[in-house]
Amino acid sequence: MKIVVTGTRGIPSIQGGVETHCEELFPRIVSMGGDVVLLRRASYVEKGSANDVRAFKGVGLIDLPTPRRKSFEAIIHTFRAVVEAKRQKADIVHIHAVGPALLVPVAKMLGLKVVMTNHGPDYEREKWGKAAKAMLRLGERLGAKYADAVIVISEHIRRRLAERHGRTDADLIFNGVPVLEKDAGTDYTDSLGLQPGRYVVAIGRFVKEKNFHLLIDAFSRVAPEGIRLVIAGDADMPDDYSESLKRQAKDAGVVLTGFIKGRKLRQLMSHARLFVLPSTHEGLPISLLEAMSYGLDVLVSDIDANTLPQLDGADFFRVGDIDDLCASLSRKLSCESSGRVYDLSDYDWDIIAGKTMDVYRRVCGE
Repeated sequence: MKIVVTGTRGIPSIQGGVETHCEELFPRIVSMGGDVVLLRRASYVEKGSANDVRAFKGVGLIDLPTPRRKSFEAIIHTFRAVVEAKRQKADIVHIHAVGPALLVPVAKMLGLKVVMTNHGPDYEREKWGKAAKAMLRLGERLGAKYADAVIVISEHIRRRLAERHGRTDADLIFNGVPVLEKDAGTDYTDSLGLQPGRYVVAIGRFVKEKNFHLLIDAFSRVAPEGIRLVIAGDADMPDDYSESLKRQAKDAGVVLTGFIKGRKLRQLMSHARLFVLPSTHEGLPISLLEAMSYGLDVLVSDIDANTLPQLDGADFFRVGDIDDLCASLSRKLSCESSGRVYDLSDYDWDIIAGKTMDVYRRVCGE
């Protein structure tokens, strides 16, 4: 079975939740017998870097020229990807996210079988203007109407599709988290001037909906002496917001690591005191699942995407409410945390890959 994948910037080592999802999922699909080709946006592949490869763990990688412009890069890339999928004689084209789903009808007109994964309502992101939000809503509707199968990564997305678009047969297949082992070393955290158990960590792209500006403001008000704030991430494309955020972080003494993966990220997470996710929008945040896998105490905004059954009321604050965030940070940081144990059995990537293969087989009539 040949599966062509689009809707992602690319893999490996490219920042983003959809990118992490694909990096974990599709090598497992290959191990189950799938012939997978993932079509990347060439502008995100850096020559000589870890992602400058032609294959990754059995997944074939093809780079398609795409302008690096947030307003239309996804649409142009997905159109070219759908045409390439036809040329590749794909059994399945797997389209990720509601923006690229605008091209689901085109894929169907070309005679392709389409699986679409809805990673959440991207039109709720603050970076988009009215026209872009309207197009993203249209993408969600077209994906729900025309895809042969729709996968959703959380229950609240499944409810939304049923209520808004009448798509009641969506397959609920969660995001996953690998089994993560703590890194006992401290050479990387030492280089950042961090002491084990004496810092709070947040992870994500520098976009408004991550609410890092709110976190920095709240942390500056209530942080105990000797506790640092670390934000791991960066902007895909620098803009006024990301530059302002970096200035705010510098003035507040926040440690910015840039986009990190592998051992550096493992070490940073292994020795953190608390993980914070203040977002106004998420799908099913992989960074939160990873923090839980490391046994970290967590504090997250109370949006639907973050309300996992493994968390309790003390783990949430009212989204966008800086006073509640301050109070919650103070409460969390006033208690010594010896770590937590969460049941993450629902988020096993091997099980997720098996469920995804079942969807492919059903669509192909196997």
